[in-house]
Formats: sequence, C-alpha cells, structure tokens
Amino acid sequence: MALLMKPNCVTLFPVVFLFTAIFSKADDLPSLVDSELTPAKIASGFKFIEGPVWHPLGFLLFSDIPANTIFEWQPGLGRPSAATGAEGDSPSASVGALKTYRTPSGHSNGLTLDREGRLIACEHDRRVSRTEKDGRVVTLADKFEGKRLNSPNDLVVKSDGAIYFTDPPYGLPKGSEGKELDFNGVFRLAPDGALSVVVKDFSRPNGIAFSPDEKKLYVADSDGALNHLRVFEVQPDGTLANGRVFAELKEPGQQGAPDGIKVDERGNVISTGPGGVWIFSQEGRLLGKIRTPEVPANVAFGGDDRRTLYITARTGLYAVILKVPGAVRPAH
Repeated sequence: MALLMKPNCVTLFPVVFLFTAIFSKADDLPSLVDSELTPAKIASGFKFIEGPVWHPLGFLLFSDIPANTIFEWQPGLGRPSAATGAEGDSPSASVGALKTYRTPSGHSNGLTLDREGRLIACEHDRRVSRTEKDGRVVTLADKFEGKRLNSPNDLVVKSDGAIYFTDPPYGLPKGSEGKELDFNGVFRLAPDGALSVVVKDFSRPNGIAFSPDEKKLYVADSDGALNHLRVFEVQPDGTLANGRVFAELKEPGQQGAPDGIKVDERGNVISTGPGGVWIFSQEGRLLGKIRTPEVPANVAFGGDDRRTLYITARTGLYAVILKVPGAVRPAH
C-alpha cells in the first residue's frame, strides 16, 4: 500500500456544524460540541453507503451496498478524485482522495477491524467475512445449525476477539424470500469459531456497539414500530443478560430509524436516527441531535485524535469534529 501522510483531522477540511438541543437542561452540551456548525460533505455520488470504519493507517473504509463495493477515503487537501465501483458508479471526493478498496464486496454493510487490523465485514450475501493480510477474503460465518444466515448487517469486535453481529433480513429478496432462520437475532462468534445466538427476540436488529468498559452492549432495532436502542449486560462468558430499552428514537415528520451506533470515551451513545445523529448520555437521556442534509445510516470516529465523526448518509459521506473522542476499549 502506498505511503499515507499523517492526517490532522482538525485542519483537513472546513467543517460547519448545527447542533439542536432537545432538552434545555443539557448543561454538558458545550463540552461535547461547538455550536452553529453543520457536517461537511467530503464525498458524494454513491448509491447507499454504510458501515464506516477508521483504519489506523489513516484512512476511512465504508460500504456502498448496491454498488457492491468497499471504498477508501483518505484525508488531504489534494485534488478531488473519483472511484468506480463494481456496478459502474463513479462517486467522487470533494476533499481528500477516494479509491476502490474491494469489489465485489459481497454487498457488504457493516465493517470493523479485528485485533490484528484485518477487515471484518457483514455481507448481505449472507456471510461474515475477513480480509486477510495477503488480500484473500475468507468466510467466518455463513450458517447457524445448518441454516443460512439472513443478511449480516453490523458488527463489533470485543477485546477478547469475539465478534458480535446483527442478522436482520434486509438483504434478502423482498425482505424474506429465501429466509431459513425463523428469527432475526444477534450472534456471537467466539475466538475459536463457535457461533451462538445471544439474543433472538429482535424484529430488525441493526447497529451494535460496546460501552467503553465492554460491560454493556447496545443494539438498535430499526423496526418502524419500535425505533429504539436496547442495552444488555455482558456476562463473563460472553452471553447477554438483563436487556432493556435504552432509548426511543422517534420524531414525527423525519425520515430515518436507529441504525449505526458508536460510543465516545465518556460513554455517551451516538446513534443515527430520524433527521440526523442522536446523542444520548450513559443514562439514556437525549442530549441533542446533529442534523444532516441526508438521512444518515451509520457513523464512525476517526482521525489521529478520534474526534472526527464520519457519517454515511445515503449518497453522501460527511464529517464533523466533536470535542469528545471516540472510546478506546480495553487493551487486547
């Protein structure tokens, strides 16, 4: 891979940010965000982008699901650049450099990195995959008890190497055609490769994230009748217990649903939702929203200081700088 310059995320692009406070008694908001700023669009022309993850070498990876492509965006002030996906689309970056990272991608959605820095992907083509350091793509999970997975959506890797992922039917034809499992659940793939179900009673499980200490696991349910985040206590054996509704994300007149989730180092929960990106305290209190020009699907912290929040929103990639960095979980 070509040598990458070390980015300074604060000065790479102009950032405007609009923060809408929902509760008047949100005294900690000034410590989280600057006022009167809106997210800056840094790349556009995509079909439907999802699953961003920041690579420690200094670039962002994200999926364009219909384009069957994983793209790479590298910060910088150079000329705008374009990249072509598997389906012939030609998106472009207005800031930095954009190129194709992997195509076809198995219509990948959520992306993350494992303890060795290898890319782990949830593919709508009904598997969880890993890209080896030599470029080979291998299957980590595609069946449970002999039945094909629905459509792996989003995932997170625990510090012990276990992979937790959600499995709604969104990638199946017409939402259910070809479905073999009789539930839409959350799975745990143990470091030894054993696959187990940790929750089965979701309608549309979607985004997923650990608290900074990994004692809690947050999972979004994007069913329009629910539109909520649930939180579970992570047990020593990796199972989940005491699940409850953490927060509801409902706003009449706004499109969108709870989807991608990340957590900052204070434990605040950042989730995409109707009208933008919603920020909650550890207790589930809504602190405010980042309004976005397009309906957002997912978010990721990036940059050397982990304070740039990248937002995948339909056809555009956006970025905004926050005051509180993304969480660093326990050492591997």
